[in-house]
Amino acid sequence: MSSVRVDSSVNVVTLAGTLVAPAWVRYSPAGIPIARFLLEHVSEQSEADVSRPTRFRIGVRASGRPLAESMQGVPPGACLRVVGFLIRSRQRSGDYPLIISASEVERLAV
Repeated sequence: MSSVRVDSSVNVVTLAGTLVAPAWVRYSPAGIPIARFLLEHVSEQSEADVSRPTRFRIGVRASGRPLAESMQGVPPGACLRVVGFLIRSRQRSGDYPLIISASEVERLAV
């Protein structure tokens, strides 16, 4: 049996989906804009050679002036590609305990 080295610091997510509702933008005490929004992903994925429907919603947090402010005015139903990493939501009472902390948000043409 060979030894496999695993990099436990890898936490990268790329996900495409539709914006469920307009992003909510707030400002931190330091004046940093933070946009929060919900992304819905729907696709067919192959698992054990069987096509399986996949549908879920996940929260996204986009921090910093260009990124957060780019979400203002994006209408619900817009297609987005989000790149970032998974973190635990601080809102423990929410339905979405994991969220994506975005480093990129791209609006996709449909």
